[in-house]
Amino acid sequence: MINYLDTLTAVFGYPVSENPTVVMMEAAFKTTGLNWKYLTIEVRPDDLKKVVRGARAMGFKGFNLTIPHKTAVVQYLDEITPAAKLIGAVNTVHHMEGRLIGDNTDGKGFIKALEEEKIGIEGKNIQILGAGGAARAISVELALAGATNVYIVNRNAEKGLDLSNHIGYNTAAQSAFVPWLEKIDIKEDVDILINATSIGLYPDESQPVIKWESLPAATLVCDVIPNPPNTGFLQSAKAHGARTIDGLGMLVYQGAIGFKMWTGYEAPVREMKQALEGAFGKT
Repeated sequence: MINYLDTLTAVFGYPVSENPTVVMMEAAFKTTGLNWKYLTIEVRPDDLKKVVRGARAMGFKGFNLTIPHKTAVVQYLDEITPAAKLIGAVNTVHHMEGRLIGDNTDGKGFIKALEEEKIGIEGKNIQILGAGGAARAISVELALAGATNVYIVNRNAEKGLDLSNHIGYNTAAQSAFVPWLEKIDIKEDVDILINATSIGLYPDESQPVIKWESLPAATLVCDVIPNPPNTGFLQSAKAHGARTIDGLGMLVYQGAIGFKMWTGYEAPVREMKQALEGAFGKT
């Protein structure tokens, strides 16, 4: 019997060969019995417009964007959600009735991972390391979800100040820039500390240098890096008595949000996470 392929989805990036999204999305399609395919496609910046046009013409149900296309893709879409507009970047596109609609699921995925651990955002004080794409998405979504203070720590002061001011001007949260020192201080009122940089991403074994003695006793420490899940940053936090959450949850849930957006079905989160754990050799 011929097994016809129903629908194509993909991730576009440059480089993109190490992107793990295909692992969990293929597992999700298999688990739900959908004859869909998820492709990992290397797209040079100069070719992005043509590739987006091609995805539209070929009826791709949706696609993800990763570095360096999250901002550039916006000009080729028909619409973006208010949150994606505020973040200034798109990582998920839904092809619906001939229109390409962009959203950003990174921050939403992070919040879902916190919710899984019964951790609320409203009234919390957050300290975020980094001011890049992941930090921007997470900080904006946390501010929109009711965080009281969002502290941005970044090596590039101009970029850190820009993100801090953006949050302060456009959300109800208070925000401040904190300089990235040789040893990073943790603000005394911080409830959640997040590494939203790429420091520690495989094969890099380094970690942000934290003045761990300044860590408040009840602070939750999170890392957005999924590979390896148990980063050096999280190991150091655990050694100082902190509760931790790794980056697998955020990766899974941002993908799960996209899966439902494209298919209309609830995502099989457990199977998606198991597939990633197998790929990353979680310890």
